[in-house]
Amino acid sequence: MITALRTPFKARLHRLGLACLCLVAQGVAKADSWPAPVITEVFSASREWFVRVVPGRSLGDTVGFAGSPKGPYAKAEWYRRDRNRSYHLEREMTLANPVAPVKFLVTDRGYLVTLDNWHNMGYGTVVGSYAPDGRQVAAHRLETLFTPEEIAAFRTSVSSIWWRTDTVYVREGQRSVYVAVGEKGAELIVEPETGAWQYCESRGGKHLCRTMNDNREWRPYREPGTQVP
Repeated sequence: MITALRTPFKARLHRLGLACLCLVAQGVAKADSWPAPVITEVFSASREWFVRVVPGRSLGDTVGFAGSPKGPYAKAEWYRRDRNRSYHLEREMTLANPVAPVKFLVTDRGYLVTLDNWHNMGYGTVVGSYAPDGRQVAAHRLETLFTPEEIAAFRTSVSSIWWRTDTVYVREGQRSVYVAVGEKGAELIVEPETGAWQYCESRGGKHLCRTMNDNREWRPYREPGTQVP
């Protein structure tokens, strides 16, 4: 009688284990699943500008899709508000993103900041900035911002290096963008009009920043637009 009871229990335990494994597998797959990119618009805070990003079709230029078709890269369209409250197309240009940026922001002066690449967080141009006249101001890669050891310390998945959080916004004054880095309260302050940046973190009980990856010198935070002492 005891033996008869043990067999169904073991079977149920086995099925439970398989179910748990399936849930874990689904969680891993979900962590690396990306929705298909779509045409997206983002307005500046003043509503003076909005930028529409049209996804590209160069999947073969993304990490993990070698051999896939290559084609046009993503495009950005700048629209500006007229006196009659309608918007007109000011500029169109190709971005550095094979498919699409993961996120982008627009300042009140019409500068566009792009963050990361679709399906490839942390690869390629992770921070790009573009002027409303069509100039590419800056294109920063992880290796221009961090050392190999620092990059290796970021959380990774099959498709991405998760170097930043979702906390990203245009700062007061509209001259810089805040990007929360990692999980330790660090931050990257980007100036889209010049391409300058500051990476800041807590060091020895002080909040210090650096403006380059090589020949590092840690200094107190400098508000964008002011001179470095």
